[in-house]
Amino acid sequence: MKFLLVFDFDHTIIDENSDTWIVKCAPEKKLPNGLRNSYQPGHWTEYMGRVFVYLGDNGIKEDEMKRTMTTIPFTAGMVDLLGFIGENKELFDCIIVSDSNTVFIDWILKAADFHKVFDEVFTNPAAFSSAGYLTVQNFHAHHCAKCPKNLCKRKVLKEYLDKQLERGVSYTQIVYIGDGGNDLCPVMFLKKDDIAMPRRGYTLEKKISQLAQDLSPVECSVLVWSSATDIMSYLKLLIKE
Repeated sequence: MKFLLVFDFDHTIIDENSDTWIVKCAPEKKLPNGLRNSYQPGHWTEYMGRVFVYLGDNGIKEDEMKRTMTTIPFTAGMVDLLGFIGENKELFDCIIVSDSNTVFIDWILKAADFHKVFDEVFTNPAAFSSAGYLTVQNFHAHHCAKCPKNLCKRKVLKEYLDKQLERGVSYTQIVYIGDGGNDLCPVMFLKKDDIAMPRRGYTLEKKISQLAQDLSPVECSVLVWSSATDIMSYLKLLIKE
């Protein structure tokens, strides 16, 4: 009996978008219009690369960025949920699949001492250059037409499950917890014994509802959450069964 918990990060574990939160470091806490309007759909990572260059050009250093990022609030109930998972690690493998970056996620999890809860984090690789600028790269290349150029979460999940099977690990159930449009692709990969947990009022919930209305519902069960307490209640039932 082992369960795999797959978490998105922005608006799921934390109650904000880490990439837009970093703008608090910018002069006057905003970006110039030209930079803000330079985003092209599906090319978010490249856009963030330009944001990091702008911050670096304005003398924003690593320690200031770190201080700002560690003030992001966790989603309601999430601190208790991650504590509960940490206490029951023999039952739960736990991964993050996120369009944020390694530096931001690492800072936030370590500051709250939650890095041990997660077995692996799959996100865009980031690092500080010798000049002190934060740089970010695409997580991988893929051929999925539904997903942003830098990350197909279904591909990540499938490769992780294959690797675990090679190690002799299979899961009774996969629980996928997310909120965004890019969480739909991995949710559509889930089987009937698995469960998708979309955040109430966010894009993923709306997209799953739309599929049901179009009579092509997802195969897995769906349980909507508003607070991470809802997720914890479900996991408690799961381990009682």
